[in-house]
Amino acid sequence: MDTLTMQPQEQTERTRCEVWTRVMGYHRPVSHFNTGKKAEHYSRKHFIECKVSNLDFCEKYA
Repeated sequence: MDTLTMQPQEQTERTRCEVWTRVMGYHRPVSHFNTGKKAEHYSRKHFIECKVSNLDFCEKYA
């Protein structure tokens, strides 16, 4: 069976996922941020590493 089927869940069965981020050297939940800090967090651009660049770096400096 290769088909993935999702069973419907009641809202009471689900749990909220808490997002944490590193701020000034320590980890803190985003839910505790004030409005301005939350906006700054959600507007961040996340770093995406290129696998080819990483491989080239490792081969050059290994």
